[in-house]
Amino acid sequence: MLFILPPSPKPLVVYGAAGHAKVVFDIVRRQGIYQILGVLDRYKPVGASCGPLAVSGTIEQLPEMLRRLPDLEVIVAIGDNWARARITLEILQLCPAIRFGLAIHPSAQIGADVTIGAGTAIAAGTIISPSAKVGGGCLLNTGSSLDHDSIMGHFSSLAPAAAVGGGVRIGAYTSVGIGASVIQEITIGEHVVVGAGAVVVRDIPDSVVAYGVPARAIHERHVGERYLGASTAAGRR
Repeated sequence: MLFILPPSPKPLVVYGAAGHAKVVFDIVRRQGIYQILGVLDRYKPVGASCGPLAVSGTIEQLPEMLRRLPDLEVIVAIGDNWARARITLEILQLCPAIRFGLAIHPSAQIGADVTIGAGTAIAAGTIISPSAKVGGGCLLNTGSSLDHDSIMGHFSSLAPAAAVGGGVRIGAYTSVGIGASVIQEITIGEHVVVGAGAVVVRDIPDSVVAYGVPARAIHERHVGERYLGASTAAGRR
């Protein structure tokens, strides 16, 4: 009788130890293809808890870990798009050969001919329809949807229950807020924040905050400007 052994879990390091990291831990656990070897964070001390895991070190430990484990992968578990991109760049500067993992919850529904970039996290209940393209380092949060032939630029994100129609273009670093809706064939620029509950029925230019029904650009925003947890209506998640 021939026994086929299951493949060994891939070694994984997660950077980030705040709320979004807990979501990533759960996705990875349910995905069943990774073994988390460490949780790294620059701002929390070693031993600080984050859900079921604890901080084990800082980003500076990655080169030695990669030397010992050449197949090591990393996922940056930070909810803010610009911060996630900045840490990703730092990791690449430290470890040019490192690979970024993919965290895809088993309840997500992924259509045919979908492409998903490395470092992306796809949470429970997400739907990605056929021929959509998701860039690297993106975040599609709980119950969000991206319809057919739509494109998400690198390090963009959909908040929980955000719904994006077919043929939409979402620029890099852009965030579509909780429960927002985007009708088909819309183009949203880079570094945009679409506020919670907004209904986007016309194109949105780069570097603005837009919200309302219908959504309109309310004011400009600077590259890297914080938006998660902000007190303004457009910044709430």
